[in-house]
Formats: sequence, C-alpha cells, structure tokens
Amino acid sequence: MSKPSTVGVPDELHRRLGVTDAVVIGLGSMIGAGIFAALAPAARAAGSGLLIGLALAAVVAYCNATSSARLAARYPASGGTYVYGRERLGEFWGYLAGWGFVVGKTASCAAMALTVGSYVWPGQAHAVAVAAVVVLTAVNYTGVQKSALLTRVIVAVVLAVLAAVVVATLTSGTTAAARLAVGDDTTFAGVLQAAGLLFFAFAGYARIATLGEEVRDPQRTIPRAVPLALGIALVVYVMVAVSVLLVLGPVRLAAAAAPLSDAVRAAGVGGLEPVVRVGAAVAALGSLLALILGVSRTTLAMARDRHLPPALAAVHPRFKVPHRAELVVGLVVAAVAATADVRAAIGFSSFGVLVYYAVANASALTLAPDEGRPARIVPVVGLAGCLVLALALPVPSVVSGAAVLAAGAAVYGIRRAAAARS
Repeated sequence: MSKPSTVGVPDELHRRLGVTDAVVIGLGSMIGAGIFAALAPAARAAGSGLLIGLALAAVVAYCNATSSARLAARYPASGGTYVYGRERLGEFWGYLAGWGFVVGKTASCAAMALTVGSYVWPGQAHAVAVAAVVVLTAVNYTGVQKSALLTRVIVAVVLAVLAAVVVATLTSGTTAAARLAVGDDTTFAGVLQAAGLLFFAFAGYARIATLGEEVRDPQRTIPRAVPLALGIALVVYVMVAVSVLLVLGPVRLAAAAAPLSDAVRAAGVGGLEPVVRVGAAVAALGSLLALILGVSRTTLAMARDRHLPPALAAVHPRFKVPHRAELVVGLVVAAVAATADVRAAIGFSSFGVLVYYAVANASALTLAPDEGRPARIVPVVGLAGCLVLALALPVPSVVSGAAVLAAGAAVYGIRRAAAARS
C-alpha cells in the first residue's frame, strides 16, 4: 500500500520534536498517576500475583510498542493507529481504532484531572480538575514545544519523588521478603484482570506515535524513542511495585486508598507523605498534558477524513497546533471531570485502548519484510494479549466499553449508508 504524505496539506503540523522530546513525552504519559493509583486495584484482583500481572502487562505493552513504532516509522502522520488501521486494514478498522482511542482517552483525561483534584484539594476535587484541564489546554494551545518543555519538568519531579519512595521504603527496616511470595490467593483470572488494569499505566508510549507528524526524522526517531520510553517506565514500575509490596504486602496494598502514601507511612517516614501527595498531583498533570496532546491529534486526523466535523482539522497559523481540536477536547474533558467518578474511568479507558492496540498489531501483521515488519511473534502475541486482557477487565468496564464501540460502529454504518444513497 502506498505511503501517505502530509506534504501539500494546507493545515500541516511542523516537525519539531527530537528523540529526547519524544521519549520525555512518552514518559510523561506513562509515569503518571497510574503508578500512584493502579497498584491497589491490581492487587485486589491478583493478590500476591501482582508482579506476575505487571510482567504480563509489560509483555503485551512491548509487543504493542514494537508494532506501533514500525507502523509509525512508515506512516509518520498524526492519528497513530487510526492511520495505520485505515491504510493497512481498511477505513472501518481505522475508524474503530480512532473512535476507541478518542473515547477511552477522554475518560483517561478526566481520571487524571480528578486525581490532581483529589491530591491537591480533596474537598473540591471536581473544581480543581476542571481548572487543571483549562490550564493545560492553554499550554498545549501555544505549541507542542512548550508542552514538551513542561513535560520534562514534570517527569523530573515525578522520578525524584518515586526514587525517594523506593529508597525510603527499602532502607526502613520494615521490609519482609516473604511478602513477595505468590500464595493461594492468586488465580489465573485475577492475574489477567490485574494485567489489564496495570496496562492503563503503560499505554502512554502511543503518544510518541500519535505525534508522528511533529517528530523530526520519524523513520529513525520513533523506533528509537518508543522502546526507550517503555524500558525506562518498566524499570521504574518494577522498583516501585517491589518496594511497596515489601513494606505493605498484597493484602494491605489491596486495601490502600493511596498506596505510596501508605507505604512511606508504614515505613516510618511519614514526613515524606506530603511530598508523595505533591508528586502524585504533578504526575497526574503530566499524564493529563500528554493525553490532551494525543486525543487532539487523533481528533485532527479523523476530522481530516471527515469522520469528525472538518472544522476540527484546522491548524493554528502561528502556533502550528490543531487548536480547534484541542479546545473541543479540553471542553469535553472539563465537562466529564466535573461530573465523573475516577474509579470507573481506568477500566473503561483500558478497554478502549486495548482495542486500539489490537488494531495496531493486526495492522503490523500486514507489513512486508521490506516495510519494517517485526518478527511475526510480536504482533501475534500483542493482538492475542490485547483481546484477552480487554475481556478480562471488570464486567462493567467490558460492557460499557463494548457498548461505546458498538455505538461508534453504528454511526459509521449510518454515515456510509447515507453517503451511498446520496
């Protein structure tokens, strides 16, 4: 299939991001509120098999990342798997991937905004969430380079906080290696569900591919940046999960409302707890910033193809960003954050994003060797893993996610039928 080009497109984005910027944006998406919030529900599902679930999520994430990176190098345009599915599998599959991403990640944006609110001012969490969305939408509006610069600061702060948590817990004298042992409370279904929930914390590497139209030398930059970002995130997650388990154990971790705060308190370093709360808020801001970037770029790509209102395809003449798409995304996220519950958003988002990556792996399977196809085992494992983890999520998440995808497919069918009649 021919390689699409954005050359000559009036509303074309500028290629300004190098390898470092791309890695930082990916890390800003991954090392966010997921590690502060997802450990407890994953422990409730997997029990002492939490680390097995984390390993499984990492394997699926690696396959997805590899497939996405190869596709992004060949199709370096905004939209990510929406573009890959359209070009490799057909218009419907690209549309379904884009629909799942936009809807699922809009829920993620609201969850991250509410996480900011719950840590900064619990009594006014919704109001703080809306304010955070407004501020970060304004930052994104003024240019992707400013977003990348702010993300660097956020990633540095969060990594420092997580390092402090790991050091404080491991040197506290309250750790016990027996708490890492896998016991009878671990079930196969529980591990799968935990992996699906923990996948929420890994999914940010897609932001690098989604911003493909703004990356310099994408054929080299994206395949280098994606595994780098994923590898760094995995190392951080393993260190944090192990240190928290050594202090709390799976039972106390499963019951924790704020796992990292509870871990430092149990380790006898309660003075670090306010720092952890600030770190969680900053991490959620980083995730929210990168999420708004990714959703707005997929919205831009779908608007260019008239699956969304064409007016959303406009690019600001000065800042070279999809400003209308960013404003609409910010408005919708603010509305959801003002009313939604953060707990249900993680499962709903994971379902939509796992479907999105299933399409990416299926697309990668169609690549020829001279097109950069990875070893076949990679997209095969990625595709099967995405489908299994999606169906293993909590039943309400599966039902609501499937209903939203079905609604999107129905809208697509109605539009196609109307176009055929006219």
